[in-house]
Amino acid sequence: MPSQPTPSAQLPVLAEKAAETALLHAAEADSARALPSPVVDAILEAGFARHFVPLEWGGTAGTATDLLSGAATLGAGCASAAWCASVIAGAARMGACLPVEGQREMWADGPDTVIVGALMPRGTATRHGDGWLVSGEWDFTSGVAISDWALVCAQVPGEDGPETRFFALPRADYRIADTWHPLGMRATGSNTLIVEEAYVPRHRGFLREAMLKGVATTSVARCHTVPLRVLSGLLFAAPALGAARAALDAWLARTAGRAGQEPGPRLVAARAVAGIDTAELLLRRAAQVADAASPSTTEELRNPADCALAVELLLDEVERLYRTVGTAGQLPPGPLQRVWRDVHGIAGHVALRFDPAGVAYGGHLLSAAARP
Repeated sequence: MPSQPTPSAQLPVLAEKAAETALLHAAEADSARALPSPVVDAILEAGFARHFVPLEWGGTAGTATDLLSGAATLGAGCASAAWCASVIAGAARMGACLPVEGQREMWADGPDTVIVGALMPRGTATRHGDGWLVSGEWDFTSGVAISDWALVCAQVPGEDGPETRFFALPRADYRIADTWHPLGMRATGSNTLIVEEAYVPRHRGFLREAMLKGVATTSVARCHTVPLRVLSGLLFAAPALGAARAALDAWLARTAGRAGQEPGPRLVAARAVAGIDTAELLLRRAAQVADAASPSTTEELRNPADCALAVELLLDEVERLYRTVGTAGQLPPGPLQRVWRDVHGIAGHVALRFDPAGVAYGGHLLSAAARP
């Protein structure tokens, strides 16, 4: 693991080496439903775990733009590796909402501590002394097997009704159930995290609302003050961008020299490049909004729609490439079938559904237009 802070702008460059390692182990990871140790090490060496860690704990407090570039680069080697890299970066960002004592404890071993997050309130917490007793099961916790800490979400009963909080748990406080057997994104190891009456002191809890609104405890870095809705889609879309690039490269390598003068393959290539480039432009604009100090409400509402639409475009192009590569090109050990499965898996994530994002964004546009 690196001993010095990694500047944000270096992440896309360092991710290239991580992508080479991820590609080398991609088939193995897919079969094992887990990332091999060399891939995990490469992710940490590239600086993903520390990318959104506050500066005071040796982190980078980096930008969404650099994370997008880095995760997309890594995704060209292995979408599952890029997904895990992106979500552990996002979970570290959430850690900035902890009280200072909790942050100090979580990053006591350095900024490359691997943190995973379970955002849905699927657990319960009861007050106990100066803290809480937390129990629950959180499925689909990506990267949980490589984690050092977890941030889980649970409801706490209160006099004015339940409040929803996050709780920071060290690895010894939770176990893992092997429940992840999907068609795509297999190597994310998104298994179930189980907690049974773990005691969590007060300094290791914070309100979910703080994370949603971007209310950090002390940090004023933009990555810690940006509302979740502005950033969330980027975390999940970036691996799809890299995977689509890999699909195009695989298709071109298979088709070049065999297409002759037929217009069909030429049209497929042109449409695929245009579609992938369009998606990238949407995502880069969304990253710029996430990094901006004071984006407008319109821009904030546009970001989730842009990210969802970008992934729809990427899915369409990967589908086109898969359909037209020919039977031999769809078979292992070629990467196209794995990429096809992975992009379908990514596109199904709740954060990348266009309809709810589009309804919110479109409603805002119509309301604004109706004002005198």
